[in-house]
Order: sequence, then C-alpha cells, then structure tokens
Amino acid sequence: MGLQTTLKALADPIRREILNLLKQGRLSAGEIADHFDVTNASISRHLSVLKDADLIRDTREGKFIYYELNASVLEEIMLWITELKGE
Repeated sequence: MGLQTTLKALADPIRREILNLLKQGRLSAGEIADHFDVTNASISRHLSVLKDADLIRDTREGKFIYYELNASVLEEIMLWITELKGE
C-alpha cells in the first residue's frame, strides 16, 4: 500500500486507538468494539480501512475474526520519517 493510504488510516483517532489495543496482542472484532462507544458497523469500517492500509492482518477462526498488527508497515513509516528528519 502507498504512504498516502497509510497516513490517511492513521489520521483517525479511533483507528490509532485500535492499533494501540492491538499492541498487546490479537483481538476479535467484538473485543475491539467493547473499547469504544460507537456501533459495530463503525468499528468494522475502521478495521477495513486499517486492513486496506496493510496496518493490520486478520485471521478467521470459526465464526470469529481476529486482528493483529502488521508491524512491518509501521517500521517502514518510521524509517521514512527518520529519513525525512535527516537522521
């Protein structure tokens, strides 16, 4: 995915908080939704945007879908920012 897609995904505070939750380990969509006062459909949309930006991965297990961070994309962004700063 492109940098623009990634930065757009990171621009939303709910999506950033979802990433913070996933730092601790994988969670189901329901477990993620429990942390927010928004509809399940809204959480689903946020997860879709994060997935499209390749910031998270999903795995289906039975009737549940579990989400986890894709740290490699975050590392690429950090590297780009470091290069931009000239360090």
